[in-house]
Amino acid sequence: MEKKKIYLFCSAGMSTSLLVSKMRAQAEKYEVPVTIEAFPESLAADKGPEADVILLGPQIAYMLSDIKNVVPNKPIEVIDSILYGKVDGLGVLKSAVAAIKKAAVH
Repeated sequence: MEKKKIYLFCSAGMSTSLLVSKMRAQAEKYEVPVTIEAFPESLAADKGPEADVILLGPQIAYMLSDIKNVVPNKPIEVIDSILYGKVDGLGVLKSAVAAIKKAAVH
């Protein structure tokens, strides 16, 4: 399987950086072929089209429809606030991979 790109967007790109490092560690541990990056939501139009799945930090959940308009035809999900709060790298990685698989079926 080719490497899939998981892009996380949040208000500044900072609050997701710890989550990204935990997700990368889990991806390595379980040999999941992904590239995981975090960006501020202002870069969604530039970076979003390259992603296989886009995850939004819970603090920008209100922007979901705007980002769907900017980046159509991509799976876009808001990170579960409980997983986000616990900085659960494995939980968020699993939901991202599930979203990629679901999108591949459609």
